[in-house]
Formats: sequence, structure tokens, C-alpha cells
Amino acid sequence: MENETRNILIVGVGGQGVILASTALSEVAMASGYDVKKNEAHGQSQRGGTVPSHVRYGEKVYSPIIARGEADMVLAFEELEGLRFAHFLKREGKMILNKQ
Repeated sequence: MENETRNILIVGVGGQGVILASTALSEVAMASGYDVKKNEAHGQSQRGGTVPSHVRYGEKVYSPIIARGEADMVLAFEELEGLRFAHFLKREGKMILNKQ
């Protein structure tokens, strides 16, 4: 197992499956033996608003929150949300963006 903590931010709008995706990712990481912390904000999900979910995994993770400029990956289910959360990416981070 690596010492490094991985940070993945999943963003979208209500009804797109952001929380389901972050739960699935967390379950896979835990099954692989990693310590996992997850934080989601789903208050706006019922109104079609912004839904971000932070997933952090590694040998030992102490906080569920990804700091700005620290995300290894942003997975954006919607273009505007990808733009809204782009500042969370590391310099060498990657974004997967749904353009539909």
C-alpha cells in the first residue's frame, strides 16, 4: 500500500448520481485495504443544485475534506460544475468532464 493519500472530488447536480458514485468509489477503496474518508453535501440535491462529494483514501486518512489545489482528480458529471470546482485540482491533476 502507498503512503500517499489520494484525493478525488466528484461534482454534479442533484439527480446525477454523485453520491452513489462516491459511495461506490469508497467501497472499492475500502475493499482494497485503504482507509477512506468521504464528505458530501446533498442538501441542494433535491432541488437540482450543486452536489460535491470529497473522497480521500490512503494508508491513513485523517480528514474527509480536500483542500483547494489538492485534488488528484475531479470527476464532473456536468460542465458548469467542473468549471466551478476546477480550482480544487493539483497542478498535475486530471479532470474527467461529461460534456453532454
